[in-house]
Amino acid sequence: MLEKMANLITLDALCKYYQVGAETIHAVRSIDLRIERNEYLAIMGPSGSGKSTMMNVLGCLDTPTSGRYILNNQDVSTLGDNQLADIRNREIGFVFQTFNLLPRYSALDNVTLPLVYSGTSRQKRVERGKEVLTRVGLEDRMYHKPNELSGGQRQRVALARALVNHPSIILADEPTGNLDSKTSEDILRLFDEIQQHGNTIIIVTHEEDIARHARRIIRLIDGAIEADTRDVSDKVPES
Repeated sequence: MLEKMANLITLDALCKYYQVGAETIHAVRSIDLRIERNEYLAIMGPSGSGKSTMMNVLGCLDTPTSGRYILNNQDVSTLGDNQLADIRNREIGFVFQTFNLLPRYSALDNVTLPLVYSGTSRQKRVERGKEVLTRVGLEDRMYHKPNELSGGQRQRVALARALVNHPSIILADEPTGNLDSKTSEDILRLFDEIQQHGNTIIIVTHEEDIARHARRIIRLIDGAIEADTRDVSDKVPES
């Protein structure tokens, strides 16, 4: 019980297999992993290494074939779709490379959408939406639609949306993949600030310079952990 309390995420012998015709694809192979609360880590690996499958399992978008996944003291390994959806809405904020914003909605409406599903009143949704948009520096763009925003501003909207439900984890999939280098640095500085405020940050990336902003790097090869390196953020070159 003490181990569970100390870790936000515990993976025990976690496996994920897919059946493609007569072939069994071993996407994730017996992974043991502990992620503490308020950690900032990156998951890296080449194409086919299992990092996308890991992201889907960690984000409760998919379930393991075998093994255990304990998230915030709850075993989510065998939950059904509705229960997983509830966990996602309460515990996890997602940030994607392609932003995934609704084009006809304002920044504020995009950000507050997760609160609609949690049954929050409109007044509280608007208050919280304005709060997180201000936090990411978009207080003057709340009523703009995505096509009226730059790429960096759209990713800030996506980040505000990820924060709106007070999640335990921010799970980011190649969050700077569509951004130029300066805008990428701005977004990564925001991740630093968010982690300093208590969130656990998990970034899935294939870019070394992005991963080095994290404090820990997990490297996957053929569905298994090849290396687990801590305290890497001091290697980031000054911009």
